[in-house]
Amino acid sequence: MADPRIAPLEPPYPAEAQAAFDRIMPPDMTPLVLFRTLATCPRIWEKFRAGSLLDKGPVPLRLREIVIDRVCARCGNAYEWGVHVAIFAERVELTAEQQRATVRDGADAACWAEDERAAIRLADELHDTAAISDGLWTTLRVHFSDAQILELIALCGFYRTVSYFCTGLRLPQEPWAARFPD
Repeated sequence: MADPRIAPLEPPYPAEAQAAFDRIMPPDMTPLVLFRTLATCPRIWEKFRAGSLLDKGPVPLRLREIVIDRVCARCGNAYEWGVHVAIFAERVELTAEQQRATVRDGADAACWAEDERAAIRLADELHDTAAISDGLWTTLRVHFSDAQILELIALCGFYRTVSYFCTGLRLPQEPWAARFPD
């Protein structure tokens, strides 16, 4: 892989960046390359953190992670997919088959529940068309509240932006992160 296009910050970090890293990173973990790269530009770093959807929202953690993994996979963003799978897959009981399916299979894979299929279809339709078909809208309304639908759309958009940063800047994968399945 080519070198990253913008060098990430290296320790010692500026005080503002260190304070942000301390708030969002586990104490025993080096700040992510993505975070250290975005923090080279305080304006972008601030806007990025303001747009984050990692707080507790109306979408259950498992569904949120499935959508994030699917968006990242569809965008070819091995970096963020690998970070999320490594950190969250076990916690949300995402099986190896399901992890693989976020990258290799469609929404109709047998490993998904009906609400998960609807959310994956949403990620796929937004990726492919930047729109939601009437048929999918009807399905979404069966499974999700308005707040959940808005959150799912926001997750898809935010992680597409994350994918632009990761792939556009050629960020190297974290050494501990999961890798796309063959």
